[in-house]
Amino acid sequence: MTDAGSSPTRGTFTAFGARHVTGVAVARWVAAACFVVWGAVLLALGYWWGLFLFAAAGLNGSLAYLVPRWNLLRDAPKNVERVRELQRSRALVVDDAAARLRRIEQDLHDGAQAQLVAVVMKLGLARDHLSTAAARPEGADLGRALELVDAAHRGAMEAITELRDLARGIYPPALDDGLGAALAGLAARSGLPVERVVDLPERPSPAIETIAYFCAAELLTNAAKHSGAGRARVEVLHQPGFVTMRVSDDGTGGARLEPGGGLAGLAERVKTVDGRLQIESPAGGPTVVTVELPSRV
Repeated sequence: MTDAGSSPTRGTFTAFGARHVTGVAVARWVAAACFVVWGAVLLALGYWWGLFLFAAAGLNGSLAYLVPRWNLLRDAPKNVERVRELQRSRALVVDDAAARLRRIEQDLHDGAQAQLVAVVMKLGLARDHLSTAAARPEGADLGRALELVDAAHRGAMEAITELRDLARGIYPPALDDGLGAALAGLAARSGLPVERVVDLPERPSPAIETIAYFCAAELLTNAAKHSGAGRARVEVLHQPGFVTMRVSDDGTGGARLEPGGGLAGLAERVKTVDGRLQIESPAGGPTVVTVELPSRV
């Protein structure tokens, strides 16, 4: 398995390489200008070999112009492939968002909305019973009105619970206090003892926190249900510009990326922000899943 720090290191060296190429080009232009000046001075003093300095100036100028463009031409296929991958990930995100909206609409229609309609109907019947009781106290059925109000109260509570669960699926309220607190809540609810190591001197952006939270939730659920593990560990580390989360367990291993599976869904979610998900899960365990994310999007 590739070391979790490889992505930040790669980014650092890429930025360093870009600065290095620019610095070298500037240095070549400066050297070319110096050669021209010294060549002109030598020719003015009668030294014909000052012409060689003009040749050196031309060589440095040519290299300063051509080398950066050669690097761009060399990297063009990689950049095209990267753009295609980002476009594909963006299309998946759009489709996933549309599917989530349809599911939320369906959940609201079949769940909370149906519950609230039933509440309104029960309260309407209770109002009719109470109106009858007020008009004809001798024939009033207050017991039936009380039953209807009680049923409406239960229905309202169930609707509130469904709405709360639905909202939790959109944005976990636990993230209001940061990723560390949210992971503590996941660990407390997990079916396994979970050790946490969180080193986040600064909070990532909300989108990154949400992705990391859902990845941790899915991975801990998988460990509790499928791995046969006795304990798990969640480690979140911050490096300049990156957040690395590693979830491991001492189970039987064998976790794989399969089309349509939960891990494949996590991998696609991580790719939408140009992150990476890596799995090391040999037969017999342990399983280590590393999620690398930029700290800002």
